[in-house]
Amino acid sequence: MEQRQATEPAPAGTPERTFSRLADAKALRAYAHPVRMRLILALRTRGPLTATQAGRLLGESSGTCSFHLRQLAKYGLVEEAGGGTGREKPWQATATSTTWDDLPEQPEAAAALGLLHEALGEMYFERLRHWLRARPAESPEWQRASFMNDYIVWATADELESLGHELSSVARKYFDRVQRPELRPPGARPAAIVQLGFPDVTLQGDAPPPDARHPDTGHREAP
Repeated sequence: MEQRQATEPAPAGTPERTFSRLADAKALRAYAHPVRMRLILALRTRGPLTATQAGRLLGESSGTCSFHLRQLAKYGLVEEAGGGTGREKPWQATATSTTWDDLPEQPEAAAALGLLHEALGEMYFERLRHWLRARPAESPEWQRASFMNDYIVWATADELESLGHELSSVARKYFDRVQRPELRPPGARPAAIVQLGFPDVTLQGDAPPPDARHPDTGHREAP
């Protein structure tokens, strides 16, 4: 599931994507729900699903999934895929990505966006926790392939924004494989690339002198 803020330009030459736009506070709040975000992720990566199928995949009841699918449909994020009846009707995502204005003018929308950002952060790290618990049982190949890196850089706001766009462009080289299974090479499996960049408010203070040498703080999991 790709999240894209409305201020980020689409790089040239990337696979075709469509966007569901969260345009107001109600839509932002509606999306800021863990089950709904997981439903969107499932529909975008697995294709059309019934509420029963989604429930089995998410570990939720079919009734819960049916309710949240209907709520998502109110904001144009999902739609009926055709066929089926009742809770056995398949649903599909209406777009490949979600976008929103990262600097809403209305205070209500700004507050709702804060809730959405918190919900997204919790979802990202819950998925990471699932992987860390499963990691010891995985093959050495996949344990080596996974990574957790962090870097501290000194950058202006413009530079940090540009860095985020550059990292997104690298990851989007693989985006077309989500919609086109035939492009997935043998042995490929879903992999989450979570991109974060923010001023580290825990390190506020004066800049170091020009001759100071601060080694890269990035680290990688040991194999």
